[in-house]
Amino acid sequence: MLTYDLSHSLFEIGAIKTGQFTLKSGVQSPIYVDLRNLISYPEILDQVTDELVKVVQHLEFDCICGVPYTGIPIATLLSHKLKKPMLLRRKELKAHGTRRIIEGVFQEGQKCLIVEDIVTSGLSILETIKALEDVRIEVTDAVCLIDREQGGKTHLKKQGFNLHSLTTLLKVLDQLEHASLIDKEKSLSIKSFIRKHPFQEP
Repeated sequence: MLTYDLSHSLFEIGAIKTGQFTLKSGVQSPIYVDLRNLISYPEILDQVTDELVKVVQHLEFDCICGVPYTGIPIATLLSHKLKKPMLLRRKELKAHGTRRIIEGVFQEGQKCLIVEDIVTSGLSILETIKALEDVRIEVTDAVCLIDREQGGKTHLKKQGFNLHSLTTLLKVLDQLEHASLIDKEKSLSIKSFIRKHPFQEP
């Protein structure tokens, strides 16, 4: 569970913004979650990763792979804290050298934990899983910092994968409202938007 202090910190560093934003899908959203600037706040990133350790410590896996790009720094720190090897998935196949899409030391049949920052549809996680399965690495679980609760968890479950999250966007909104960082009317409006715009499977 993401603590009040961490929700507050994410809001203060601009990782969670309210207003009007055009999403990749073209939909106008009253909230935007951008965790890329976490890398500029090492203390907050460290706190977040400490909480993620608690979420995944009961899972069985041999290595860790972050979804490019925002999942990579989180996965790096998680790898260090758990003393588990990390793999790197390239977004583009190199045209030279080993021409590997998955970098790192691994063996066929190993189980890998996927790390993502925020999940809406789960499609980015599935792309990373596909790359790992192509080199015969097994995946059953993925973890994220925030689940937007717009259908990604269900979509992944239908594909046979479990999504674990530190928190959900609705819970974050409750914490921000409780801290008077956003008012009740805005919180209710954003929650309504989230519920009315679930991910539509292709």
